[in-house]
Amino acid sequence: MGALTYFDFLAKFGVGGAHPGGIILTKELLANEKITNQSHILDAGCGTGQTAAFLAQQYQANVTGVEINPIMIEKAKNRFETMKLPVQLIQGSVEEIPSAANSFDFVLSESVLAFVNKPKTLKEFYRVLKKGGRFIANEMTINQKLSMQEEQEIKQFYALDSLLLEEDWKELLEKTGYKNIEVKKQKQSLAEGNHAPEFNFSANFEPELFAIFNMHANMVLKYQDILSYRIITCTK
Repeated sequence: MGALTYFDFLAKFGVGGAHPGGIILTKELLANEKITNQSHILDAGCGTGQTAAFLAQQYQANVTGVEINPIMIEKAKNRFETMKLPVQLIQGSVEEIPSAANSFDFVLSESVLAFVNKPKTLKEFYRVLKKGGRFIANEMTINQKLSMQEEQEIKQFYALDSLLLEEDWKELLEKTGYKNIEVKKQKQSLAEGNHAPEFNFSANFEPELFAIFNMHANMVLKYQDILSYRIITCTK
């Protein structure tokens, strides 16, 4: 398998809505928020731009996408150009967002925090949010503590920074300064997953990426009672 990773699979296969519940759950979550055409929204770790495009099209909101992966950036750019959407796209890290403080009414994070330095990134989200701004996230969460071996296996395959329990998320958000914190478990499990992912394949991709796809599916099944996700909403 060489140096290929789960991220290479996501990028080369151009997986859109690569988070539990997919774009269907995203639309449900956003429908509960007071988004208007005046809203400034940051899609942090926007991937191929599926959610950012929906926000720009559905709400005519001012949308900015930040993404570090160059292949994902290219696919997002092509999407926005094809759909003629004025989404601002920035190649960069969510740990150091190149935006001024108090810039956004909403920050959205879908399966992003699991892969980065969480305290640092949550502070960045807090910094760029306006006072009263909303943080909305769909993030990997464990239902119970893991053995060292289990944790190592999951972290190594997905290149994770850390794995958090629901109470860990709440504690971290409180410590960062967020208010009105809600962390909710969904009925659908991670194993039931996203039945309608979008694919935008690269012209050239390594056959080994299919093996990574299978390993991901096996990992989710193996840890189906432990690996889960939570919907997080809170306010600055």
